[in-house]
Amino acid sequence: MNKFRHTDLILTQPTFDSEITDLIIELDYLRMKQLQGSTHPQIFFQLKQIFHMLESIGSARIEGNHTTIAEYIETTLNKNAVINESIIEIRNMEKALTFIDDHILNTDINRIFLSELHKIVVNNLTTEGSITPGEYRKKNVIIVGANFCPPNYTNVLDYMEELLKFINNNDSSKYDLLKTAITHHRFAWIHPFDNGNGRTVRLLTYAMLVKLGFNIHVGRIINPTAIFCSNRSIYYKYLSKADSGEEDDILEWCYYVLSGLKKEIEKIDKLLDYDYVAKTILLPAIRYSKERELLTGIEKKILDVAIKKQVFQNSDLQDVFKNKKKSEISRWIRRMKERNLIETEQKSSRKYVIKFSHNQILRGIIKSLGENDFLPLKNEN
Repeated sequence: MNKFRHTDLILTQPTFDSEITDLIIELDYLRMKQLQGSTHPQIFFQLKQIFHMLESIGSARIEGNHTTIAEYIETTLNKNAVINESIIEIRNMEKALTFIDDHILNTDINRIFLSELHKIVVNNLTTEGSITPGEYRKKNVIIVGANFCPPNYTNVLDYMEELLKFINNNDSSKYDLLKTAITHHRFAWIHPFDNGNGRTVRLLTYAMLVKLGFNIHVGRIINPTAIFCSNRSIYYKYLSKADSGEEDDILEWCYYVLSGLKKEIEKIDKLLDYDYVAKTILLPAIRYSKERELLTGIEKKILDVAIKKQVFQNSDLQDVFKNKKKSEISRWIRRMKERNLIETEQKSSRKYVIKFSHNQILRGIIKSLGENDFLPLKNEN
């Protein structure tokens, strides 16, 4: 029998000398720290797009979607690729993440917001879709492999109203991260929708973190799914243990979530250092692409300059095109733009930055990220 009662949703109170209190203090420092990295915003934004893709794949994989990173990349690069339901499921997650980024800072987390997230998640799906998109379930459900039964459907509305009140209650900011972790578990326990609850709750976790300040606007890319899907069994272990309703088990779940979050932030913060990005991610990706004949020799040389300079212009390519006129260099620049390998810098129409999020270089970028422990899914780079 479930130990939860309607009054059980409370903020836990870790002791002052506990490990989780130390962790909350560290994360609060990272949240408030204004970072000014050396990576150009357009390059950083492309990395953000890639992490959205990785998070979407990872979240779907937790629920049994077997699409690999390589397979999904092919569907983004090949216009003739077969788009099956597994691909649609991942694309829905990407759309939901974009929806959160576009709206969360000016939107309350309420029933309307959750409804919209759920609709995006299950859109155009059958097996992983919903009979009633955006609406709370109207029947009882059983979760295969779980050691508990979600609450009776007649209680879902009350439990969700309680949860939304919990989320939006004006508590001290020192409780923000605990509330995020507790909310994740509580939502999963309530299981408010007929399908898509796991995907929706991980999006909700992302939304809460962005609203709390862990977001692109202060120079961070948050990939919370990486916490969970790097080891699916451990995720379910701690989630299931918290079902006991015991405070120690709830705190253990919170520590699992927040310690994983800290590790992700520390990894992602490296990407603000352009020297690290260039040497560890971009240059190896260009070499990889050239070795597989995805780039010509001249294209590689131009991109090497683009990576070295971060922002380059016609005159920076003189050493690549010795004794060539500016007009010929300009033709190569146009060709690179047409190949989607570079793009105009937003501040200038005659300066350019490398582009890698939607072209053949992406394979090399993923390989570099995997070799440096940035992938949420192991052994898939």
